[in-house]
Amino acid sequence: MGCLQSKSRQASKEKENDTNKSYSWDNKKKLNPKDFTIENLKDETAGRLPGTVNGEQFIIQNCMNCNIYIFDHISTVTVDDCINCNIFVGPSRGSVFLRGCEGSKFMIACQQFRARDCKKLNLFLCCSTQPSIESCTGMKFGCFSYFYEELEEQFKKAGISIFNNNWNNVHDFTPVAGEQNWTLVPQNIKVEEFLPLPTTNEFSHMKISMEPSSSVVPTTLGIRSKMSKQSCLVVFFSDGQAQQRALSFIKKLELTNNVLIRTKQVQLEKNDAERVFGSSSYNSVISRGHVIALEYNGDESITACQDTAKAISTETGLTGLVYVSTCPDAAAQQIENFFNFADMHMSV
Repeated sequence: MGCLQSKSRQASKEKENDTNKSYSWDNKKKLNPKDFTIENLKDETAGRLPGTVNGEQFIIQNCMNCNIYIFDHISTVTVDDCINCNIFVGPSRGSVFLRGCEGSKFMIACQQFRARDCKKLNLFLCCSTQPSIESCTGMKFGCFSYFYEELEEQFKKAGISIFNNNWNNVHDFTPVAGEQNWTLVPQNIKVEEFLPLPTTNEFSHMKISMEPSSSVVPTTLGIRSKMSKQSCLVVFFSDGQAQQRALSFIKKLELTNNVLIRTKQVQLEKNDAERVFGSSSYNSVISRGHVIALEYNGDESITACQDTAKAISTETGLTGLVYVSTCPDAAAQQIENFFNFADMHMSV
């Protein structure tokens, strides 16, 4: 009996200790789903300020004639049955999925974009992978163009590179013979004419711009017709300042007649580097990390890119290694080799 009683007391004490234990998930703040949902609104302006979503998933549904702004990074977003709305969706680590929306305008940054059963939408995207639509009509796509002070850091928190933007590379799962379910927005439109800035007091302190020159994401021409037969490949190698150097380069080229066609940030392997550059000279530097590549187009794009690379090195002291094409024929092949590799790498 003595042994049984002793074991019983020990078991009771262990149970009491287990009951009093504190675990990390016990201390986690419980979230209210209503804080991450906007629904059933009509003729209203609503949204969330930076720091209020913090990477949680978000739902927007059943809204009409509304302006909605989610100024934070998010995990995933679903937007259902929104009619004649203007919606900004901050950087989303996962997918943004639109269903049953009509006559609305969106500014979206995400890893993956999908739309189903939607009609007459204008979409300004920064999307890391190929956007896809299904059973949609009247879809128009443009390049993401937005700035506010917290946005760049939110891109980093969402794990999205500002240089990996496939906004114009749309896949249609349900094409119709003789019809076109999606097109590009006109090249020289003013984005603010499509998507209004917030005017309510809640967002009045935010310094927002939709000017392409201010955008956190570089503005690219995409698949539109190029104005010149000459193009140039520019590659910045990783040194801790590659993004800063690339953005400085883009700012400089905005003052010329050359056009940024596309950008990509990717890890090169030795075989791929040799195929792009036609040499093994860059094998040692590609092992440092991801490279950032820019394709420019213009009658004097090679000369302009070479001069700009030298100017940035002289003016800023940012002397990290950069590759610039040296002749038009070589540039055309290098661009094809690099972006074919990058597209295959991103699709894996």
